[in-house]
Amino acid sequence: MKKIILALLLISAVAQAQQIAPLTVEKIMRDPKWMGTAPTNYRWSADSKTVFFSWNPENKERDQPYMANVTTNKPEVTDDKNIEKAIGVNYTYNKDRSLGLYEKGGDIYFYNFKTKVETRLTNTVERETGARFLFNNEIVYQRGDNVFQLNLATNELKQLTNFVRGKRPAVSERPIISVQDAWLRTEQTELFDIIKKRNRTGGRAGGFGGGGQRGGFNTNAAQQRTIKAVYLDDKALSSIVVSPDGRFVSYRITTPVTTNHNTIVPNYITASGYTEDIPGRTKVGETLTKSETFIYDAQKDSVYAVRTDKIPGIKDLPDYVKDYPKQLEERTKKNEDRNVNLLGPIWNEDGSNAIIVADAADNKDLWILKLDAATGEVSLLDRQRDEAWIGGPGVGGRGLRWIDKNRFCYQSEATGYSHLYVFNIVTGEKKQLTSGKWEVQSVQLSKDKKTFYLTANKEHPGITHFYKMSVEGGELTQLTSMKGGNEVTLSPDEKWLAINYSYMDKPWELYIQANKPGAKAVQITKSTTAEFDSYKWRQPDLVSFKNRYGADVYARVYPATNPHPNRPAVVFVHGAGYLQNVHYWWSQYFREYMFNNLLADNGYTVIDIDYTASSGYGRDHRTGIYRDMGGKDLTDNVDGVKMLVEKYGVNPKHVGLYGGSYGGFLTLMALFKEPEVFAAGGALRSVTDWAHYNHGYTANILNEPYNDPIAYKRSSPIYYADKFKGNLLMAHGMVDVNVNFQDIVRLTQRFIELGKNNWELAVYPVEDHGFVEASSWTDEYKRIFKLFETTLKK
Repeated sequence: MKKIILALLLISAVAQAQQIAPLTVEKIMRDPKWMGTAPTNYRWSADSKTVFFSWNPENKERDQPYMANVTTNKPEVTDDKNIEKAIGVNYTYNKDRSLGLYEKGGDIYFYNFKTKVETRLTNTVERETGARFLFNNEIVYQRGDNVFQLNLATNELKQLTNFVRGKRPAVSERPIISVQDAWLRTEQTELFDIIKKRNRTGGRAGGFGGGGQRGGFNTNAAQQRTIKAVYLDDKALSSIVVSPDGRFVSYRITTPVTTNHNTIVPNYITASGYTEDIPGRTKVGETLTKSETFIYDAQKDSVYAVRTDKIPGIKDLPDYVKDYPKQLEERTKKNEDRNVNLLGPIWNEDGSNAIIVADAADNKDLWILKLDAATGEVSLLDRQRDEAWIGGPGVGGRGLRWIDKNRFCYQSEATGYSHLYVFNIVTGEKKQLTSGKWEVQSVQLSKDKKTFYLTANKEHPGITHFYKMSVEGGELTQLTSMKGGNEVTLSPDEKWLAINYSYMDKPWELYIQANKPGAKAVQITKSTTAEFDSYKWRQPDLVSFKNRYGADVYARVYPATNPHPNRPAVVFVHGAGYLQNVHYWWSQYFREYMFNNLLADNGYTVIDIDYTASSGYGRDHRTGIYRDMGGKDLTDNVDGVKMLVEKYGVNPKHVGLYGGSYGGFLTLMALFKEPEVFAAGGALRSVTDWAHYNHGYTANILNEPYNDPIAYKRSSPIYYADKFKGNLLMAHGMVDVNVNFQDIVRLTQRFIELGKNNWELAVYPVEDHGFVEASSWTDEYKRIFKLFETTLKK
């Protein structure tokens, strides 16, 4: 009997050890391995029978390689050698896939699939890269800065380019710098016939000792092949592309910028005991590098630039300059071409057509252009103009690909949502293949180039599915069926789908499904721990409401289990601005998801809003904060609180909010601009002044500070600090190389000078933008929870 009781006590103790309820900050902010580790890094075997992935179900120090066969559907431990053997070589094929190339150890190998013979083509100290077949089955590759062409039939190796580092050497001939020099040169010419002859021939004359001897003339020189030398000076060479016929070599030359100032991030907790500086980024508005694209014509041994001056609209000014009459007058008078970045050329298979994508440096235009490689001239095929900024899923040149000799596909937001188009370069016909108030998020082309595979949110903004359709257009056929997030890796034979699937309360797992509509997806992995599974994680209410401008805004709501008498509410504000977090799949903000569950357990109603500028909802939503960050994105959160008051019975006097990065920025703006709505806020790693953030993100939305100061002052919390009334916690990593610690220090100084109270700054000496240490996460969220407990429940 005693043994039975002891056994029952042990079972009870184990069960209790695996119970996470009640939730605490300390429990949920531990090393995430306590939850279980989801599978990642999916790869198919060459025969399409096995999926390989990284996984850690036993909670080891690091992930292990696993495999699952499509017939057994059971995960098994494997090793890297088995994976390498099964996946095979990642060949670059010729047009009929009878020949293959691959790189190993910096050298190039060739494989003939008919004879099954492998040949090593290079064995050099320098690394060879970018090996591929030309249309005639000859091979091109890059060694160092230059491109070489190999004829497999004759084994002739030909150098195609002659890029030379450094400056063009000065002419060795003595320069004429005085009247005396000129007199002597004239006298020499008059006295000696040899000088006259050399002047006529442009080189040495005569022959002392014959071919190749010192002082003589090399009789073989006429037969020696020369290639025009392109001197790079101090510029950077990149983007070398060889046309399929080997005639044209395009390349990009970038002029370095030496006048910019980079930020410096001091690192205080170091092994040396001394403060060490971390080199950082530049700030928005610094001078951008300028690049030019050139073409080398091997047939003519000549170099010329790709012409951008005739691109339609190259001189067009953005609308915002109308707010600055003097700037508008000056820029109109100058009538300068805008700077553009060129991507490509992107050649069709036989080299008969090439396309270049031009992206305006001011982010307002994207052009798809046909290139005449023989002249460097371009002509317009498609122009996408956005007075805010060009963007949207798949938009831009990297998604452009040829379907056949004359047609290519691309994505555009022309209708307000990113959709798929096909363009015929011969007829000029542009055909839209998908349409509706939803987005095509990614596209891939089948091997036979007859089918498109698309990931899209056609069913609902918060649900992704995998579809297929003919390249000629027609109906979309849905292949996945599980409601939530479906990230698909297609097998090489295109018969199987490896699906990375998750739901709101279920982290990502691997499923395998036949590539057929209605086929069952079989779950392969089970990753969550018993402790994680012991709690009934919420499936929040996924709702929508109309904002004050009449647009639909989507939100997740976590109703309180037992509302506190004050009926408090908390708004979680996601980061990145453009990110999407209101959806049916597992959130990348998993810590915040668990924290929202904890808040709901403690009497708070929590809302998480995809405010204006969040992705997944089309162009108007995406660009709704142009020149006004902290405008519609903030009022959407205010309108969300209004909805909570009306539908969930929240007390409007007891509302707080928290968020990190862009979410931290909006938290500050909420407390400064809407102090009657928000009583308390936790602002984490916040941008406080957009003029101090990076160029790539900020210039899209606010232009440059010196060109559009109105937008920066309108959008930066530091200019509203005098309006602060509530209770504020600020938290920031001191080695944040994204949103520098300087940002929060500047706002702190403003608070001191303004005599503001009820604010606190928590600093984390070893943390970058994304915290790593569990102790830092725990400390940060204990402070947030304490802030809400002591202010919203009063």
